[in-house]
Amino acid sequence: MSSPVPAPARRMAGVTSSPVRDLLALTARPGVISFAGGLPAPELFDLDGLRAAFDRALAESRSLQYSPTEGNPALREHLARRLTGRGLPTSPAELLVTTGSQQALTLIAGALLDPGAVVLVEEPVYLSALQSFQLAGARVVAVPGDDDGIDPAALARIAGRERPTLLYLVPTFSNPTGRTLTEPRRRAVAELAAAHGFWLVEDDPYGELRYRGEPLAPLAARPAAADRTLHLGSFSKIGSPGMRLGWLRAPEEIRGALSVLKQAGDLHTSTVDQAAAAAYLAAADLDAHIRTLRGAYSERRDAMLAALPEVTPPGTTWTDPDGGMFVWVRLPDGADAASLLPAALEHDVAFVPGTPFYVDDPDPATLRLSFTTHTPDEIAEGMRRLGKVLTVCT
Repeated sequence: MSSPVPAPARRMAGVTSSPVRDLLALTARPGVISFAGGLPAPELFDLDGLRAAFDRALAESRSLQYSPTEGNPALREHLARRLTGRGLPTSPAELLVTTGSQQALTLIAGALLDPGAVVLVEEPVYLSALQSFQLAGARVVAVPGDDDGIDPAALARIAGRERPTLLYLVPTFSNPTGRTLTEPRRRAVAELAAAHGFWLVEDDPYGELRYRGEPLAPLAARPAAADRTLHLGSFSKIGSPGMRLGWLRAPEEIRGALSVLKQAGDLHTSTVDQAAAAAYLAAADLDAHIRTLRGAYSERRDAMLAALPEVTPPGTTWTDPDGGMFVWVRLPDGADAASLLPAALEHDVAFVPGTPFYVDDPDPATLRLSFTTHTPDEIAEGMRRLGKVLTVCT
């Protein structure tokens, strides 16, 4: 008789699968209107521009060769200029190109978190960030917030008690709520990071998708926390998620460790995708493309917000995001969004129940809706289908 197969590593015990990724398979069948995944609209991809960029990249054989761990030099130059133009002065040397910003989270967790380290997050929180922190063996502690973002008074109290290693935030158009951290609270958070000595991880995949209001300076641009803030960005929401390109802007004292971890993980991000992105940024008008996205997504957000009063039961509330991809909905007390999902799928519409976005004490009445993937007419039809399911809450 053979011996038993060894069990997976103990660190996997607390790591759960993302329900969003699981839902993608269930909603792939024709006819389903899915508000579940935070997916860009495929008809808005700049196919011609990207095709031309890949042609230019493949004209050079080095685009199919191994490349530096830190990333394509031309791409880092372009990214540094874009970040600088958005109010975050950046040099190419400060940047590490990653395989999506999700890899940046994994690298940060590996470089900064020992087992048992405390990570603070605003609750509800981005699911895949939780996975990265769980895999590192960290203890995740939730900090409450409201429509203006994380609560600085609560952050000060909890940081003083827990002595955290880092605070993770999506401060602009948060996933899952769509909320944005206000200017006064940004100053307060930066000052608290300096006062309590924790790292500040600013995840910013949605910041350029603003539909109203004026841009706010990144947390990483605040002098109080400049030496302890790691800023993450992504090409997925403004370009193509399939290219799996992200970037990480990090202080000098931690960049070496992050590069070593990336070497151990994948040596480097896809050479040809980096070369194509560099060629695209050199030739295309990305700002014009982003303006197109903003115009389309703004209409889609408005279509979803207009439908919500008609299809939700009395007592339902929701966020009204200035940008990004998501609306966060809370049904009346006593509702259980997860129990409604099977019926929604039977009506060919999907959403993400809110409970997995909580660290502890989840609110079962919550759910996340994404408005970017479908046209206004499709959103209207999807919300009509959803309304048939939500009638059980009345």
